Amino acid sequence: MRKGLIDRLAGAAVILAMAGCGGDRSWGTGEGRGRVVVYSAQDREFGEPVLRDYAKRTGVEVLPKFDVESTKTVGLANDIIAESSRPRCDLFWNNEILNTIRLKERGLLQPIRPSHVDDVPETFRAKDGTWYGFAGRARVLIVSTKLISEAERPRGIRDLLDPKWKGKIGIAKPLFGTTATQAACLFTVWGDDEAKRFYRELKANEVQVFSGNKQVATAAGSGQIAFGLTDTDDAIGEVEAGSPVAIVYPDRKPDELGTLFIPNTIAVIKGAPHLDAARALADHLLSPEMEARLAAGPSAQIPLLRTTNATTRIETPRTVHAMKVDFEAAAKAWERTAAFLVSEFAG
Repeated sequence: MRKGLIDRLAGAAVILAMAGCGGDRSWGTGEGRGRVVVYSAQDREFGEPVLRDYAKRTGVEVLPKFDVESTKTVGLANDIIAESSRPRCDLFWNNEILNTIRLKERGLLQPIRPSHVDDVPETFRAKDGTWYGFAGRARVLIVSTKLISEAERPRGIRDLLDPKWKGKIGIAKPLFGTTATQAACLFTVWGDDEAKRFYRELKANEVQVFSGNKQVATAAGSGQIAFGLTDTDDAIGEVEAGSPVAIVYPDRKPDELGTLFIPNTIAVIKGAPHLDAARALADHLLSPEMEARLAAGPSAQIPLLRTTNATTRIETPRTVHAMKVDFEAAAKAWERTAAFLVSEFAG
């Protein structure tokens, strides 16, 4: 029963993603320099200028396909799986990691070796060179300063279970995107029993479930919720828009769970129709210059390469204790994590 529901959710994700991406257009003319098809789960407002500028600079025709907020990376990953006998996508630019590893486990990724491969920490790259992480985000608590005094602010994710905030807390639907990634990481780090208990108590505390992390952030900004879990790019957007919110990096002390940092990932698809162009674009994205650009941009993404020298507007693993997690193990835990989450939150 649960497996059937998961399959139906995955199928719906593909349909929604394809419907949402029908209006994507290409940039560049090719002019004999080739083309590259990019499936991108990076928020369109952040990813589109990067790809458009690359096309303009190189002359390569870039054909992008972006995701939709309701399904995030699940839809694009399932498209790649569905097309595996005849790939259309050359490069997958994911804004999280588990669905990239899902593709690796199915043998759908092509090993590559970008110029800055040695700058990527081992935690954020595949041993076989099939995927690389860069430009991360942190999973944080966004707090309404109208509703919560500084002295009362939550300090960790378990504060979402405090009965005094019953019905006044929020998360994005934990079946997609970074919220799903965080769930799989908690199942890996805590173990299944403790993670299930956490999510059941979260549900019992009448957590409000939103369609995406941006909606969680805006709900805190408007006072609809007292605080919630979101990503740093959505949280910093509310802060810089002047909303009455504060960002809390949860469990940040060395003896605590740690704040979860999730990278963007790049991967070239096995059998990519335009392999050389895909490798070149991967090389461009996985660079200190690109991380510095994404850090300076509105998404304030976190540099992960060792050689990136950039000013950041948010905290990083250098200033906050990071959660230690094996992303490959978290990907392996996803099927049982998803089955549980579907049973608790699918409605």
